[in-house]
Amino acid sequence: MDPEVFNASLRKFLKTVGVSSQREIEQAVAAMIQAGAIAGAETFPATMTLDIPGLKLHVTFTEDVKLQ
Repeated sequence: MDPEVFNASLRKFLKTVGVSSQREIEQAVAAMIQAGAIAGAETFPATMTLDIPGLKLHVTFTEDVKLQ
């Protein structure tokens, strides 16, 4: 294993996941507010699952997403 290659690859993956996830959540919130489906002061439980079958890794992270 090359630690530098592994670290760079892992950071790239996490950046992609983080940026893409944030964009998707922001767009969903904006659409729901515009549709009048939510007021914009809610808290939503969220779950993110990391799955890497080749490493037999399956981890779920749970946290609340607060709009206010």
